[in-house]
Amino acid sequence: MSTPTVLFLCQHNAGRSQLGAALLEILAPGDYTVTSAGTSPAETVNPAIAATIAELGLDITSRIPRAVTPEDLATADIVVAMKPGLSLPAAPAGRYLEWSFPDPTDWTPENVRPLRDAVTARLRDEILAA
Repeated sequence: MSTPTVLFLCQHNAGRSQLGAALLEILAPGDYTVTSAGTSPAETVNPAIAATIAELGLDITSRIPRAVTPEDLATADIVVAMKPGLSLPAAPAGRYLEWSFPDPTDWTPENVRPLRDAVTARLRDEILAA
């Protein structure tokens, strides 16, 4: 039996989607194949996001934002859009969740911590409890 694939999406694949992916890796290590992507990727992961994930023991500073592909959407068992209304290159084949979290582009780690906690709660309620 293979592990389910969860794809986290946001616009730049630098903040919200990286946060969701890293948190799921921390909360359920090895239970899922976790990936993330964006519709118009940034060059680097948001430093405030990376700092708040580092507080939990995971270094994501070397991750490189990337564009979502039709293959990503066709192979993911669960697709989590961390921003409503994303324009995707294809329809997701698996379960599709659309969550609304604010864009943390210019936030400090102090501002990101409540977002991290909110995403953790949503993951527990809608992915891990399912």
